[in-house]
Amino acid sequence: MRARSSRFNDKIALITGGTSGMGLATAHRLLAEGAHVVITGRDKTRLDAAVEELNGGDRVLAMPGDAANLADLDALTAAIQDRYGRLDVVFANAGIGAFQPYTDVTEAEFYRVVDINFKAAFFTIQKTLPLLADHAAIVINASFALHRGGPGAALYSATKAAVHNLARTLAAELAPKGIRVNSVSPGYTATPAFYAEASAEVQAAAVAAVAANRIGTADDIAAAVAFLASDEASYINGQDLTIDGGLVAATPAPMV
Repeated sequence: MRARSSRFNDKIALITGGTSGMGLATAHRLLAEGAHVVITGRDKTRLDAAVEELNGGDRVLAMPGDAANLADLDALTAAIQDRYGRLDVVFANAGIGAFQPYTDVTEAEFYRVVDINFKAAFFTIQKTLPLLADHAAIVINASFALHRGGPGAALYSATKAAVHNLARTLAAELAPKGIRVNSVSPGYTATPAFYAEASAEVQAAAVAAVAANRIGTADDIAAAVAFLASDEASYINGQDLTIDGGLVAATPAPMV
């Protein structure tokens, strides 16, 4: 593993939902830039596979657990306290895609999606706050979906709007502690979850809708998270960085 830079030398970073996709790519990125990385995941098998892939030795701590379960978060923070004594970066990344017509959303599904996409981010930050060092950085994973309406995405988009506003609110509340809080809003991104949920037709339509004429990669998102978490972004606070190849803001040339 060859370091790209030393922006995160000796810094401690927590990534929830770090076993695949954007979370795992961010773990790779921060590890390559010198960080000690803590990753979480609900599936022990996938967590073990992620640790093997990262190949970071004692610079990787893997904690099985559900980011929406407060007891699991207590165990996580205790383990970080015991091993490192502090945190410098939190990437609240755990989340799921959930798409269905508004009229089909059940109460059980409502609570499931809200728990994973909003409650997990809310309490991950609350529980780890005592560990955050001066000038720490928090990045929350939101979604381009919060910036535009789309059929079948009412519940999902509402949870992403919630974490987006959480980032803005916490930016104000935590600023006196020297802690910055921002969010990222990925567009269509090539992750295992995307390919599992999207048909070939949907994948082709996604590419056609993006001005850059491609969907994003997990590494695209990881690069943006690393920037926001670094000292290079020390004057960026309460912002949302949309990483979507122009999906929200630009019209692809064939459509003009």
